[in-house]
Formats: sequence, C-alpha cells, structure tokens
Amino acid sequence: MFQGETAITIDDKGRLAVPTAYRDLVARECGNRLVITYNPFESGSLYLYPQAVWERVRDQVNALPKAKKVNRSMQLKLVGAAAFVELDGNGRISIPASHRAAVGIEKKAVLLGMGDKFELWSEQAHHAQIRQTISDEDLSEELLDLQL
Repeated sequence: MFQGETAITIDDKGRLAVPTAYRDLVARECGNRLVITYNPFESGSLYLYPQAVWERVRDQVNALPKAKKVNRSMQLKLVGAAAFVELDGNGRISIPASHRAAVGIEKKAVLLGMGDKFELWSEQAHHAQIRQTISDEDLSEELLDLQL
C-alpha cells in the first residue's frame, strides 16, 4: 500500500504535509484518519497506521499478558501513546508535540512508506539508521535467501 522515502519539513505548528502521491490513498482507504504512535523497536521514529490496520495491531498488543514486562512496555509505547490524526484541507497532519520531542523530530524528517503503515523518522535518526544498516555485516540467514 505505502512505499518510498520522502523528505518532509515540519512547520512551526508541528504539521507535516502528507505527500500528494499518498493523499488520495489515505482519503480512500483511511477516511483521512491515521493513528500515530511510537515505534517500539527503534528510537527516533514514529508509526503512522491507517485506522483499520491500527485496530488489528492494537487488539493483538492488548491481548498480550500484561504481567510480562516486555508486553507491558509494548502496550505503553504502542497503545498508550496512540493518537488519532486527521488530514486537514491542505493534506497536513499535526504531530503531537510530545511525540515529536520524544523521538527528536524537529524541522526535518523522513517519511517512509512501509507497506501497511508509514514510519516518520527524524532526519538525523534516519541517516544514522541507514549508515548502520549499510555497515551491518550481521545479516540473518533469512535475509541471505532473499533475491533482491
């Protein structure tokens, strides 16, 4: 559904313009609503889910036993921090200040289409992640079998 990398500018009010290539898809498939929450696996980024995808993820995460610390952490980062955002008439969404501050997103960011969701990275964290991935020699056996 979503793919590609787009450099994004966050305005002074904490808004970003959803790339025009995605606006019709977000309107049609998501009713102009997305859910924004923390990426529980990597610092420096946020997840933006279409509402239907989000509801499945939320239900799976909430079904995990709350007595396990790792599950509770996942529930706090994903479900507890989730916020609905809606495209305005100019195709922009407001990123909550608390979310921006927590992952270090200021003026420059990178929006990645990741299939069923977007990832919004601070520009600095995205560049660091790319450098790490490129230099990372610890590839799993599953990745070695891919025909890229």
